[in-house]
Amino acid sequence: MGRARRAQKIAAAAAYGGGLGAAGVATAWGVLVGEAKWARRIVGTPWGEGLEDSGRYGAGPGDPLQMVVLGDSSARGLGVDAPHETVGAIVATAVAAFAGRPVELHNFSVVGAVSADLAGQLDLVREGPAPQLAVIMVGANDITKRTPRAAAVRSLIEAVDELRTMGAEVVVGTCPDLGVVRPVAQPLRLIAQRLSRDLGAAQTVAVVEHGGRTVSLGDLLGPEFKATPKVMFSADQFHPSSAGYARVAAALLPSVLDALGEHTNVRPVLSRLGSGVEPSVSPVSVAAKRAVAHPGTEVSAAEVDGAGHGSRGRWATLLRRSPGPGPEPADTSEETAADGPTTEADGTAPLPAGTQP
Repeated sequence: MGRARRAQKIAAAAAYGGGLGAAGVATAWGVLVGEAKWARRIVGTPWGEGLEDSGRYGAGPGDPLQMVVLGDSSARGLGVDAPHETVGAIVATAVAAFAGRPVELHNFSVVGAVSADLAGQLDLVREGPAPQLAVIMVGANDITKRTPRAAAVRSLIEAVDELRTMGAEVVVGTCPDLGVVRPVAQPLRLIAQRLSRDLGAAQTVAVVEHGGRTVSLGDLLGPEFKATPKVMFSADQFHPSSAGYARVAAALLPSVLDALGEHTNVRPVLSRLGSGVEPSVSPVSVAAKRAVAHPGTEVSAAEVDGAGHGSRGRWATLLRRSPGPGPEPADTSEETAADGPTTEADGTAPLPAGTQP
């Protein structure tokens, strides 16, 4: 079963209460438990609860834009030395500059959180003003704690649904690729990579289906970590440093700004066949598969001939918002779509003229 089909199956199980979980990899994890313990001894136990970055950022007339950050230690910024170096603080500062108004940041993320913990964080959101923007970063601990993937995605769906009901634009940084963590050896690294990417793809399908947008974090920091690990890793060898978090914030920021109507320059992922000059759309499961392989790629809802859904689910488009050099790599998807508008071998279709992604 290809990654796109797995992502679609996990998201469907999450939406309809199915029990698809991690049983298929339990044996592999059991065999490799010794290697996992060895990696943890090298990595060490993350310390602290992160820095408090909640507060007002920027200045300008009018009421402040209400922004919330939910998730785990990556959302909390564990590993940085100052509050202004967290992803939430960097994004809030930039949004304030673009919008010309202050941003009130409320960070409810918790170090060590899994997706199920989003419910408790939402309890705190309800106690304050309704958010206009929500950034979620979660999933890594679901992998390390072997949370059933459908259960993890179901918790994320519930959070996205509630935040959308509150009126918030929701941007989710999908599960990072744990295969890039330096102390983790093969073959555990390959297993961690597969599980991370499968969860990230399933998160993408679910979030886009429920009105949010995603940015693939994948192995976003992988090349930099390999080249300059002492710069990109924090002291615990697991969490990013301030430079690493700045890279994550740079990937999320254009999608956040676009969600708020502050349009940015984008580099759309082009059709592999056809004219090669228009963005391509595909079933969201296929878009999710491509996104996890190309970090910094945004997936958001699209329409084909006025329809938001085809027989394989919601149509989605990919946008390359990160400044990475070079052309979009060719897709090697083994899957094809069955919908009429789909004309390409990888299940994508050119975005109709006049349609805005």
